[in-house]
Amino acid sequence: MQRHFDRDIEEIKQLLLRMGGLVEQQMMDSVRALLDRNSDLAQLVIERDSEIDQMELLIDQKTIELMAVMQPAASDLRFVATIMKITPELERIADLAQDVCERAIELNREPQLKPLSQLPLLADNAQKMVRESLDSFVRGDVELARSVIRHDDVVDQLTEDSFRSLLTYMLENPRNISSAIRLTFIGKYFERMADGATNICEMVVYLVEGKMIKHTHMQ
Repeated sequence: MQRHFDRDIEEIKQLLLRMGGLVEQQMMDSVRALLDRNSDLAQLVIERDSEIDQMELLIDQKTIELMAVMQPAASDLRFVATIMKITPELERIADLAQDVCERAIELNREPQLKPLSQLPLLADNAQKMVRESLDSFVRGDVELARSVIRHDDVVDQLTEDSFRSLLTYMLENPRNISSAIRLTFIGKYFERMADGATNICEMVVYLVEGKMIKHTHMQ
């Protein structure tokens, strides 16, 4: 029975990692679509979002089935709880990548606003946080998880800097307002992706240490 349970746990873990890989790809492609003004790639990201939605439903189903037929130990219960928290975070990050692409398609209908403020750096930091949050889960690495959590302050500052820069463009020329507002939205999307990575890392700490650090300063 325990071997069967361990096998099911590993299957769910592999599904989550596959989902995480798809989410990372969505993020990378959304950034490429934005920077290259590639509406076709943006549309592809939007269309692929349904695949990630289906993976979330599959993981939910398998996790619920596992809970229904097994009586897992405390450590296994923490793993199940972690999976059930991480999966929706990944799905939300993928939704945000889709949002980036929707704004990118809109921006491609307007003259390009140069430069794109701090958005490329902001996007790079958000992608790094998501990638490292998944790495921390795979390795059970709480030090890496805590490092990602601390890095969220950097992303928050980059988001504020990007907004200030874009606000300057809007004040300089009213014709920049439409594009600048869309870019402001995109900056906020990347910030929220980083918040998702932070939430994943908080669950990694819970998984490894049995300690809930959400809404605390124990980071």
